[in-house]
Amino acid sequence: MKKKIIVAPLNWGLGHASRCVPIIHLLLKNKYTPIIASDGNALAFLRKEFPSLDFLKLPAYDIEYAKNLKLSLLLQLPKIWNAVKKEQKLIQKFIDENKDVVGVISDNRFGVRNENIPSVYITHQMNVLTGFTSFFTSKIHQIIIKKFDECWIPDNHKSEFSGKLSIFKHNFNSKFIGVLSRFKKESIPELLDVLIVLSGPEPNRTYLEIKLNKEFSNSDKKVTLVQGKVEKHQKKTIDKNITTYNYLLSRELQRLLNMSKIVLCRSGYSSIMDLAVLEKKVFFIPTKNQTEQEYLATYLSDKKKAPFCDEDDFTIKKLSEIENHVGLKSEETRLNPALFCLFEGKRKL
Repeated sequence: MKKKIIVAPLNWGLGHASRCVPIIHLLLKNKYTPIIASDGNALAFLRKEFPSLDFLKLPAYDIEYAKNLKLSLLLQLPKIWNAVKKEQKLIQKFIDENKDVVGVISDNRFGVRNENIPSVYITHQMNVLTGFTSFFTSKIHQIIIKKFDECWIPDNHKSEFSGKLSIFKHNFNSKFIGVLSRFKKESIPELLDVLIVLSGPEPNRTYLEIKLNKEFSNSDKKVTLVQGKVEKHQKKTIDKNITTYNYLLSRELQRLLNMSKIVLCRSGYSSIMDLAVLEKKVFFIPTKNQTEQEYLATYLSDKKKAPFCDEDDFTIKKLSEIENHVGLKSEETRLNPALFCLFEGKRKL
C-alpha cells in the first residue's frame, strides 16, 4: 500500500498550484500517492495536470482585491480565519478516515496541518511586506509557520530571487529547497514576439487584459495571450495579431514560453522562478497595491535583471527597456528526494 501525502496550495492566481507540480511529480517518482487539496482555479488546474489523482475540495479563502489592499485584507480577516478553521477540521477528518496518509505539504494554506503527522509549509515570505505594518504581518506569518514541522523555502541559500522576503535570522526549521519550477528549457526557435501570461485575483486580472489587448491590437508584433482562466474546455481565439487561450497546461505553456522572445506578466514569485529556469527576457507589471509584487519587481530591476512599470504607465515602447537588462537565469529545478525523509516515521496515535 502506497503512503499518501496531502498537497494543498493556496488558490491565489495559479502560482502556488503551479509550483507544487514538481513536488507532486517527485512524490510520484518516490512511490507516494499525492492527494490534491485546494479550491477554485488552483484545484481545477491541478486536476487537469494530474487527472488520475484523488482530490479533496477545501473551503475557499475568497480573498478579494480593493484599491486599499491592506485595509481590504484587514476587513476580510474574519472570513479568512473562518475558512482556515473549516479546512483544519476537514483535513483532520480526512486524516482520521485515511490511515495511509503520512504527511501534509501546505503551500500557504494556514489550516492544512495536523499534529499526528509531519506537516510542511511552503513559502518564500518569511517576511510579509505591507508598508508600515510589515513588522506585524511578518510576525503573524512567522507564528503560523512555527506551527508546522518544517518550512520549505523555494529559493537558493543566497535568496537570489526572493531577496529580503526570505531572509530571516531565527531558525524556523526551514530549508532552502532551490528554485521551484515545472518547466524545462528547450532549444527551439523564438518565433513569437510577445507572450502575455496573466493570472491572479479578479478584477485586476481582467483590467490588465483589457489594457494589453488595446495596446497590442494595432501593433505589428505577433502576440499570444494566456488568460489563466481554468475552465471546463480549452478555448483559442484569434483576433488580428493576437492569439488568446483561456488556459494552457504545463507542456503547452512550456513550449510557448521557450519560443517567445519576450514574456510580459505580473511579478508573482512563481512566474519569476519559471522564467529564471527558462532564461527568459521579461517585462513585469506588478499588481497595483500588492506590496510583495512591487518589491520583487523593484528588486529585480535594481539588479538589472528585468524592467517593470505600473499598469497605468505601460505602453509597447516600454518593452525596449528589456535591452538594458540581462534577463533571468537559474539552474533547472532539482528537488532532493531526501526532503521526504520527514514522512518516513510512523503516525502518532
